[in-house]
Amino acid sequence: MEAVNPEIRIDAYIRNVANALDQIEKEGIKNEVIEIARAYLKDSIYYLSRGDQFTALATIAYAEGLLDALRLLGMAHFNWSRTDDLIKRAQNKVFVAGTFEIIHPGHIAYLRRAWTLGRVVAVIARDSTVKKIKGRDVVIPENQRLEVISNIVYVHKARLGYEGDMFRVVEEERPNIILLGPNQPFNENSLREELKKRDLGNIEVIRFNDYVDCPLCSTTKILKAVSNKFGQGSSLP
Repeated sequence: MEAVNPEIRIDAYIRNVANALDQIEKEGIKNEVIEIARAYLKDSIYYLSRGDQFTALATIAYAEGLLDALRLLGMAHFNWSRTDDLIKRAQNKVFVAGTFEIIHPGHIAYLRRAWTLGRVVAVIARDSTVKKIKGRDVVIPENQRLEVISNIVYVHKARLGYEGDMFRVVEEERPNIILLGPNQPFNENSLREELKKRDLGNIEVIRFNDYVDCPLCSTTKILKAVSNKFGQGSSLP
């Protein structure tokens, strides 16, 4: 068997525990041990995102041991996935893009879904591009948006896009999957046709449709709420 990069293998272990916890959650089983395992999973994702493979492996091993103990005691029911399958998934490169101006739960759900499909490359729209598309200046400048996204644990790599040709960054990254957000104004079939023209027809294009419904799950709504609360001569505390 071909040697696998240790980071990819640890990533696969993390995904296996995440899958097991998802199965347990669907059964509605809750107890303190499961919550501890979930905390170890979050720690492991964090440490791996920071390049600390040793601690990431230790924490995910704790989580795996706790879940195995629950299963042996008949207190939880789930199936472990094949590690080889998860290694293949961890080797996928998943392309996401957006303005990511004011991070809200919808962004987190989108990025987490991308993470379940593979290693995430997040492309942040340039200030000039946002102004052209949205017809307004951005509040949060591109380099600050880049820094925030770079520090979200589900993102393996973040970079700025290009002004003009939106496909240039796709040509450079050569992802396996492009994951579109629920509100992104792109037609999947048109996108696939353009990718074929650029010899990128092997890229899978899918859309994340699990729209997160919360009062302020939109940058526009957040900006309006701030304006309503602190506008008209009001001052920030």
